[in-house]
Amino acid sequence: MGAHSAIWQGYVDSRYRTSPIENLPRTISPEELSGLISAYSSSDTARANGIVVGGEKFVVIRADDRSLYGKKGKEGIVIVRAKSCVMVTHHPDNVQTTNAATIVEKLVDYINAS
Repeated sequence: MGAHSAIWQGYVDSRYRTSPIENLPRTISPEELSGLISAYSSSDTARANGIVVGGEKFVVIRADDRSLYGKKGKEGIVIVRAKSCVMVTHHPDNVQTTNAATIVEKLVDYINAS
């Protein structure tokens, strides 16, 4: 993780986390990363097989050349490619995927504009 990423994550953790998320994955294995790359390459395969992040399998509900959305029960992940990075985010069961996705997509739009 780069210095800017660590600073941003520290800010988000201290400001926006209202309760600790004990099982939030902090790393993505090389195999999982390969799976995400494949999901971007083949949305049909991603929808058929799902994606794995932090050892957890998610059913893919959206897959295109920019965004991957996954659900596991009521919780989910939103992964969006920017010009300079890939945002991998998790939302708990009390947040709807559409709301989380709107925020992440707008953040990536901001990153891409700067």
